[in-house]
Amino acid sequence: MEIGLTILHVLVSVLLILIVLIQGGENVDITAAFGGVSQAAFGPRGAVSTLAKMTWVLAGIFMATSIALSIMATKHTGGSILENRPAKSAPAPAAPAPAAPSPAQK
Repeated sequence: MEIGLTILHVLVSVLLILIVLIQGGENVDITAAFGGVSQAAFGPRGAVSTLAKMTWVLAGIFMATSIALSIMATKHTGGSILENRPAKSAPAPAAPAPAAPSPAQK
């Protein structure tokens, strides 16, 4: 689920960037960007309001996926690899080294 949400988040962010770049200023229509006469294709402010609505929807989805991913990141416990190691047992006692023969025994 986390991978799917991340893919959706990236897709929405790319679409949001593209839609914001397509939009002009307040008085610029999308037809004027492509060399057409302003307000001829979509009517007065038709394209701007549609792009603005798409921007708002994508921004809402972006915020929701951001919050969901941050919640998932805080609930995921990374832990340490040292927590899963086997319990350490006490070391075996060292056997005493054999005594060297004394010079008197030879």
